Formats: sequence, structure tokens, C-alpha cells
Amino acid sequence: MTSSQRTSSRVLGKEHGAVPDGLPVFAEAPAVANLDPDLLDALRRAAADAAADGVTFVVNGGWRSWQYQEQLRRQGIAKHGSEAEAARWVTTADRSAHVRGQAVDIGPAEARAWLSEHGARYGLCQIYRNEPWHYELRPEAVEHGCPPMYADPSQDPGTRP
Repeated sequence: MTSSQRTSSRVLGKEHGAVPDGLPVFAEAPAVANLDPDLLDALRRAAADAAADGVTFVVNGGWRSWQYQEQLRRQGIAKHGSEAEAARWVTTADRSAHVRGQAVDIGPAEARAWLSEHGARYGLCQIYRNEPWHYELRPEAVEHGCPPMYADPSQDPGTRP
């Protein structure tokens, strides 16, 4: 058995970016601490302002290791029945903004609603219409608003080969 096969048969944990129960945005767990510093700063500023409105952000996904992203992709293929269908929800590690620390998945619904209304002020934009939890940093949004969303990751030129 190769090391890749061993990795694929075990559950990867927090050190690979797994977030089983959600994390506060100020956590030092790898999924949060390994986010791009500019994204993390914007996220923490937004979370502090949202807290003043009584809204709490929870990080349900953030930075992920290459191995963990590939594990999620394989699970997506099994769940959705094909690589093409899975690509609407999860991308390969070499194309993943999560692996680069440039994407964060936010919950609960109240936090997503708050970000939907106020996120552009921090450069935080929902990128995919089918993933209301997935946010990435778009600094130009502060002055120009968030760009139009892609229907799903398979439509994003940055996630396609």
C-alpha cells in the first residue's frame, strides 16, 4: 500500500484543516490560523463588527491540506456519482482556494446573511451561487462591490484545468 493509499483510507484531522464542529474566527487551529493573512484580517474585522450586531461567525471550513482536499473530492465523487457532478461542489487540490488559504466557509445562516449584506465593505464576497457559505477576499469589492457570482465551482475559470 502506498502512502497515498494509506492517507486516503484514514480520516484526516484538524492538523489537515478538518473542522468537525466549527471554530471561532479567532481560533488558532490550522483551518483558521493558516488562512491568507489578508483574508483572516478581513474576516476577523467583519466578525467583530457582526458581533456588535449580535451575530456570531463560525468557521466551518478554511485552509485545508492538499491531502484533505483530495479526500473531500473523492467523497464528493462518491456522493454525487461522477467527477463532473462533484466538481460543482468540490475542486481538485491543485485548484482549490481552500488549499491556498484563500477561502473560508462561514456559518450559521445569520452570519451568512450578515456577510451577504455587509461583506463587500471588508472585501469578503460569496463566490458561488450554490455555496452561500463560501467566501473569498476580493479587495476591489470595498470600492466596487462584489463581482457577479459563478453558478458553482465548475464554472469558475480559476478551478478548471
